[in-house]
Amino acid sequence: MDKYYLTVTCKSKRGIVAAIAGYLAESGCNITDSSQFDDTQTGNFFMRVSFISEDGAGLDALRDGFADTAETFGMDFAFHDESQKMRVIIMVSRFGHCLNDLLYRWRIGALPVNIVSVISNHLDYQKLVVNHDIPFHYVKVTKENKREAEAQQMRIVEETGAELIVLARYMQVLSNEMSEKMSGRIINIHHSFLPSFKGANPYKQAFERGVKLIGATSHYVTADLDEGPIIEQDTVRVTHAQSPSDYVSLGRDVESQVLARAIHAHIHRRVFLNGNKTVVFPASPGSYASERMG
Repeated sequence: MDKYYLTVTCKSKRGIVAAIAGYLAESGCNITDSSQFDDTQTGNFFMRVSFISEDGAGLDALRDGFADTAETFGMDFAFHDESQKMRVIIMVSRFGHCLNDLLYRWRIGALPVNIVSVISNHLDYQKLVVNHDIPFHYVKVTKENKREAEAQQMRIVEETGAELIVLARYMQVLSNEMSEKMSGRIINIHHSFLPSFKGANPYKQAFERGVKLIGATSHYVTADLDEGPIIEQDTVRVTHAQSPSDYVSLGRDVESQVLARAIHAHIHRRVFLNGNKTVVFPASPGSYASERMG
């Protein structure tokens, strides 16, 4: 039996959940997991439903049949096939811990994506990527060629049909044009617990302030540097006896975990933009299961 997701965003109104559940039941579908959120401040309603099509109804038929319900409630909606893996490009510079972690999770099936390319402005990880049978693209970036470099990167995105770009410690600021063109489809990992300690050396800033917690933030990229809607965050404790280098080392593990969790949420359609914030629903049962252990 086919497994699908339905995602819905609209203004809050009585009867939405009943209408969705009723339509799926009438279409021979069985709901296996459902999450919803009614934002009373904005009046926005968000819902994600996982279901099985027990009578064989396909995506096109379900989408077409749902049109009247969607129009009644003014819904933005989408049906997704759970078996279709999202096409992802990873961009990296010279820090490889997030890239290595993502490749491992991808290899064992814990992160069910189709990595169509890795783009880097350095050659450090070319061999690693090629050994995983993933295309590697070296795109040198300087102040003088930044526009041409981004045009080359976007050509790779378009040629591969990538639906998501992951900045796995890619240490170049993207242009406003690229950020806007890929709005909601670029995820970054920032080595700090935003909104504090922005910029290039947040661990040094945190050390100088004597913090007791350091962390990492994964967010969507926008034209405003490090100001995009936050998807996932986490922290680790530190003490007065630890150095800035200790902070960096401890932070690597947090960065890798936070980025992986943010990607997991995005590819399973659990993240909804809500102004400059996000609504992130819990993972469906079984969605963290790996195909193999190592």
